[in-house]
Amino acid sequence: MVCMETKKLAVGILGATGMVGQRLASLLENHPWFELTWLAASGRSAGKPYREACTWQLREPMPTGVRDLQVHECRPENSPPQLLFASLDSKVAGEVEPAFARAGHAVVSNSSNYRMEPDVPLVIPEVNPDHVVLVRSQRRERGWSGLIVTNPNCTTVGLAMSLAPLARAFGLEKVLMTSLQAVSGAGYPGVPTLDILGNVIPHIAGEEEKVEREAKKLLGAFSDGRVQPAGFSVSAHCNRVLVEDGHLETVSVALGAQASQEDLLAAWRNFRPAPEVARLPSAPRHPLIVRDESDRPQPKFDVNAERGMAAVIGRVRPCPVLHYKYVVLSHNTIRGAAGAALLNAELLKAEGYLD
Repeated sequence: MVCMETKKLAVGILGATGMVGQRLASLLENHPWFELTWLAASGRSAGKPYREACTWQLREPMPTGVRDLQVHECRPENSPPQLLFASLDSKVAGEVEPAFARAGHAVVSNSSNYRMEPDVPLVIPEVNPDHVVLVRSQRRERGWSGLIVTNPNCTTVGLAMSLAPLARAFGLEKVLMTSLQAVSGAGYPGVPTLDILGNVIPHIAGEEEKVEREAKKLLGAFSDGRVQPAGFSVSAHCNRVLVEDGHLETVSVALGAQASQEDLLAAWRNFRPAPEVARLPSAPRHPLIVRDESDRPQPKFDVNAERGMAAVIGRVRPCPVLHYKYVVLSHNTIRGAAGAALLNAELLKAEGYLD
């Protein structure tokens, strides 16, 4: 890992007025390595100060340092800094993100458009930090001086973090996951009240396919300059429920090797990221937390564990169909979005990709 210089690196946000953009602005306040100096959003917001362009939705107040920053259009010619966090709608991300990468900017993306491209890293630093090296072939093959690195879908993050120690220790054959997803995952204004109040919506467009593809790329092996997707099968059921923050998932797994329930608990509790990842400013001290209570985790009590950056596991027990089943909870807008992107940017900085 390279040493961090004293001077902070200027950063910007593409899609700064949305829910994830707001969360990024909040997480970047007083960051030890990065300083938020540039904001961009749609043409409707361009030219306005952030306090007027943004309908602030977080409980914590808007950081004073960004209130008066002018919002720009998402164009490389508007003098953005080198490092950009992108939280754009997929309808525009497909064109905007590569335009900035071609212009020499490092784009840390929360959008789905490029996650499954073979030369684009899809990264959870605690799980697959070695995949970030794909940036080298990406730059070479695309002729970019910049780059695009992505974090997974918010539903995939908690699942992949919980599966990684099991895959390493025992191997995986089959995974069945059912999600109960918070309304904040739909952005603002999100799901209409009369659609979700007293209801569960058993469909989130494209979500199940994303989870099934992304989990296998994240847990795949990097070899000969490419990622070989993991060989286990994944089946996902995704549902929207009336919870503000936190995606709770029930998971059943078939393992590749025989293991006791105590073996699973030990694999999770002993899980440690690589030292260079553990030292990153936004890295949680305990990325996986195991609860022993019969009714935990719950979003109400556990979603903010480790500042929202941990995955919380509980209700571990034998499964009569597969081998074991459990529950995992993660904060969808922090660990599953803004915090994931911030941690990826810290990894890029530490590994010298922003020099």
